[in-house]
Amino acid sequence: MLLDPDMSEEHYVEDCQVCCNPIQVFFKMGENGVVHFEAVRLQ
Repeated sequence: MLLDPDMSEEHYVEDCQVCCNPIQVFFKMGENGVVHFEAVRLQ
């Protein structure tokens, strides 16, 4: 999964590359990289 380092915080849904099920993604970037990352399978 690729994250855009220009975004300080992002929340979106994308399909899994393996099983095609939707995944809710949230991440937060800090000065030194990713501070928080969360991925939850949606049903």
